[in-house]
Amino acid sequence: MSNSLNRRKFLQAGAVATIGGFLSPTLQAKNLEKASSDVGKSKWDLDSPALCVDLDKMEQNIKVVHNRLKGTSVKVRPHVKTHKCPAIAKMQVAAGAVGVCAAKLSESEIMLENGIQHVLMTGVNVTIPKIKKAMALRKKYSGFIQAVDNPQNAQDLQDAAKAAGIIADVVVDIDVIQRSGVLPGAPALALAQMVDKFPNLKFRGILAYDGIATHVVGFKARKEWALKSFEPVVETYNKMKAAGLNLEIFSGGSTGTYDMMQDIAGFTDVQVGSYVFMDRQYMEIGGEKNEKVFDDFAPSLTVLATIINMNHPGRIITDSGAKAFTLNQPPAIVIGEPDFVYNAGSDEYGTISFDKANKTYKIGDKLEMIVPHCDPIVNEYDFMYGTRNDKVESILQISARGKGQ
Repeated sequence: MSNSLNRRKFLQAGAVATIGGFLSPTLQAKNLEKASSDVGKSKWDLDSPALCVDLDKMEQNIKVVHNRLKGTSVKVRPHVKTHKCPAIAKMQVAAGAVGVCAAKLSESEIMLENGIQHVLMTGVNVTIPKIKKAMALRKKYSGFIQAVDNPQNAQDLQDAAKAAGIIADVVVDIDVIQRSGVLPGAPALALAQMVDKFPNLKFRGILAYDGIATHVVGFKARKEWALKSFEPVVETYNKMKAAGLNLEIFSGGSTGTYDMMQDIAGFTDVQVGSYVFMDRQYMEIGGEKNEKVFDDFAPSLTVLATIINMNHPGRIITDSGAKAFTLNQPPAIVIGEPDFVYNAGSDEYGTISFDKANKTYKIGDKLEMIVPHCDPIVNEYDFMYGTRNDKVESILQISARGKGQ
């Protein structure tokens, strides 16, 4: 991205093109068409609940991760499960990302169909219908890479690739937190060699993810945990390398460990996701320079809520509950009101408890909250308002909303 003017034009053009490309008789398309009339408004005039992203902050977050890794061998491969938005994925690629990651096959499809050329799917496809669909996607888009974590799945991928008449790119997922992946060591080596010998599969490397390390509080403790947890993965990498296997991809890591993975031998790219938006969960893990707040990235994603009831002292009711925030712990942060405690426990209502406020409020006033966890909240909305200086500049379609298959 060369300058702010070009970024603005890109977002505006992307928003218009996205809306124009999805004007089908669906509720999402109708909502997008209606939202387009909000461009140019103050964000404080939007109907709520409203999901907003501060474009200046998001663009800066995208720059920060690349600047921090400049001079290292580690590249950036952002995870689109966070934003589910092709327009944002294009911004990330334009900034220098080597491609993107997707958790699901349906997410991968949305990204590829919307012009993202390189997509690494981190989850595995184990059912025959999904495998066939994945191979059809690979046949259409050469930049699609799939993961595998067991021998039967590798055989099924080989059979499907042969039937489709293609050679499919594959990475082996290595288990770090007993959730997904093949066990490190001999099992992982055997699986990689199996994939490498199949005529219709191309072994591209490995991926490994530690979802525990990313939320360890304290930079030093987090780094120690991350490097320790990856020791079996590094040993496996070395065994694969000694066996002569192709290891052009060694992918993993996260927002919480993005600036630690360069200490892992052979590591190629980090799968940052939440860094574009940030949320309270990540803010509370602390950073290298700030032990209390992880402030490498600015919280750009917020939810606007409207006050609808003030009938009890020390209590404010808003129109934004669990359906607007999904998670209630940790509580959303009310910007400008450090003593407010936001409870999104009710489906439709948010309840704020407080002893003191920094200003006087009335029914109809709006409040802005930093979200508890960005990924599931994004999945609740058809679009997010792209704002700059509190003015709506663009409508960013969340095209992969609900794409959980």
